[in-house]
Amino acid sequence: MRLASILFSSLLLLSGFGANAQDGEKLFKQNCATCHSIGDNKVIGPGLAGVEDRAPSREWIVKWVKGPAAMIASGDEYANSIKDLDPSMMTDFGYLEDDQILAILDYVKNPPVKVVVDEVPDLADGSAAGTLDENVLRNVLLAIGGLLLVLVFVLSSVRRSLTQLLSVKEGVDAPEERGTWGSITHWMSTHRGWTGVAILVGTLLFLQWGVKDLMNIGVYQGYKPTQPIAFSHKIHAGQNGVNCVYCHTGAEKGKHSNIPSLNVCMNCHTYVQEGPSGTTEIAKIYAALDYNPETKVYGDNTTPIEWVRVHNLPDFSYFNHSQHVVVGKIECQECHGAMEELGVAEQHSPLTMGWCINCHRETSVQVADNGYYEDMHERTPSWHDGEAVTVERIGGLECAKCHY
Repeated sequence: MRLASILFSSLLLLSGFGANAQDGEKLFKQNCATCHSIGDNKVIGPGLAGVEDRAPSREWIVKWVKGPAAMIASGDEYANSIKDLDPSMMTDFGYLEDDQILAILDYVKNPPVKVVVDEVPDLADGSAAGTLDENVLRNVLLAIGGLLLVLVFVLSSVRRSLTQLLSVKEGVDAPEERGTWGSITHWMSTHRGWTGVAILVGTLLFLQWGVKDLMNIGVYQGYKPTQPIAFSHKIHAGQNGVNCVYCHTGAEKGKHSNIPSLNVCMNCHTYVQEGPSGTTEIAKIYAALDYNPETKVYGDNTTPIEWVRVHNLPDFSYFNHSQHVVVGKIECQECHGAMEELGVAEQHSPLTMGWCINCHRETSVQVADNGYYEDMHERTPSWHDGEAVTVERIGGLECAKCHY
């Protein structure tokens, strides 16, 4: 299908990074995969498998990307046929280098073969097989303690019954009944050493569990609320390779990563009107925007989507996304986990003070080829002592860095 070549070339225009074949996959996933697959299946535009066979040549694709308007104006037959198939016209992006375009072409033509590795099966609660959650361990211990207490009462009752039978058999008066609690207090008074050890152990266990519970107040690791629209990161970021910052634009520009507006969704869903689960979830976007997918007309009765916030830092804690993503060059997955493998978003990390501090102690600053640190790098030759320059060494543990 000839339409594939114009769409493919349009996507190549967005790929402004890198210049060799090994960068092709990264370039494709960051830019092209929003609308295309490397196979035959259609996303927004058609799949790109065999695109070089449909275009006149690789050199033609490069020229088309660099100057589509000029090629049409020159009377190029194939360029004009593409223009006639699709009324949209891509912009002239002459700043792209040839090898940047060829790198993506190489990747599309020879994508790497992925090796599937068997994963450790997960338990029902989501924890990996072979591990035991602390809450489960606590419940098991409490259950064992309850069973032991019941056993004590049962044995105490059996002991009283046997004592009464023995007294009747021997023709003597039965000893005074102390009752269960009386028997316990009697044992405690006659075994003060063991009683002290039991009270000490019980107190320490209570304190240990109590302090741990208090420390976990406000920690919502694993929190996964139900959202008004069943948005799947696995489909968008995983299968379709949409770059995180395509939707969360604020991550590279400011403190907050921002929840994308529905207008961003419509960049794709103006054309993609059905997903793996049908049309139900995408229809919610149309309803919120008062958009008619048949006439492609927006109405005036718009309503906001009430997304449920997943990550919520305390007001006294300062965190800047751009400082970590752009300057620190931290991958999104470091804090948010492998979102490309998840469906509904959840809180992957504890986001506690200790977790942040440990990251600052262990994470090395990427000084080389990082303009933000060039001046500091020149003014501090002591950094060249052979030790890793961690965030801690440049003041990353100072209280005022995060609290204000």
